[in-house]
Amino acid sequence: MAVVLIAGGSGLVGTRLSEMLKEKGYETIILTREVGAGQAVWNLEEGTIDLAAISKADFIIHLAGASVAEKRWTKKRKIEIAKSRTDSSALLIQALKTTKHQVKAFISASAIGWYGPDTTISREQGFSETDPSSNDFLGETCNAWEASVMPVMNLGIRLVVLRTGIVFSDAGGFLASFKKPIHTGIAPILGNGKQVISWIHVDDLCRMYIHAMEHENIQGVFNAVAPSPVSNEKLVLALAKKLKGSFFIPVHIPSFLLKILFGEMSIEVLKSTSVSCSKIKQQHFQFIYPSMEATLEDLIK
Repeated sequence: MAVVLIAGGSGLVGTRLSEMLKEKGYETIILTREVGAGQAVWNLEEGTIDLAAISKADFIIHLAGASVAEKRWTKKRKIEIAKSRTDSSALLIQALKTTKHQVKAFISASAIGWYGPDTTISREQGFSETDPSSNDFLGETCNAWEASVMPVMNLGIRLVVLRTGIVFSDAGGFLASFKKPIHTGIAPILGNGKQVISWIHVDDLCRMYIHAMEHENIQGVFNAVAPSPVSNEKLVLALAKKLKGSFFIPVHIPSFLLKILFGEMSIEVLKSTSVSCSKIKQQHFQFIYPSMEATLEDLIK
């Protein structure tokens, strides 16, 4: 039985990934601040980590990082978001350098925040993995995040980085933020609603991590998004129809109000980013939920 160590495994994606790995017969160890069954402890501030867990692992999946959407982007919060990613990478790599281990592959999260707003070309073809990072906060954060895991290759360990889109799940996250107002009969369309969202079903994302882990020929950076990006308006209306039938009212939330509510984070709320998944499909990955319709059918019971 191979052992998978998941850093940041207590979040939405990590929890589901751990379930799916166990279903396939893997043993999982979750790196966390809290002691518990099947868990190992680490502390970024103190620079400590359970080295026994490192030595036991066959694969490491690195999901750790403070939530981008949880709090307003103050100067302090932005530093926390960036450092939580780079510091956790550094701690894992230092542990690999100093501990006898058998790690075959290191799979790290990144995000499509790497890319800036859509261009004429990206609207048609989608951003590809060779496109440069944006010079905004998330672009620079993702750049530093990915750079922080590159030293893994110097240790002779196969590295895969998954630039993840908006994750759709029934356990929280993006869809949950829209469900609340829709249940009251209001379908909130953000700005003009034309901004494109590149998304992925949580199960397809977890399957992609496992696919990357199990196929030795896969290495480098891949976009983790479904094949069919959708506009904010199309998504919200489809979700509202699924939840309320025809008993809802579409309401556009003006851009200026979103800027007041979210501050700098409103840039991401209103940004259109069309991202291509062609590269991962070339590695024979098949989506179970390639369309928004199939995804909502599965997630909205």
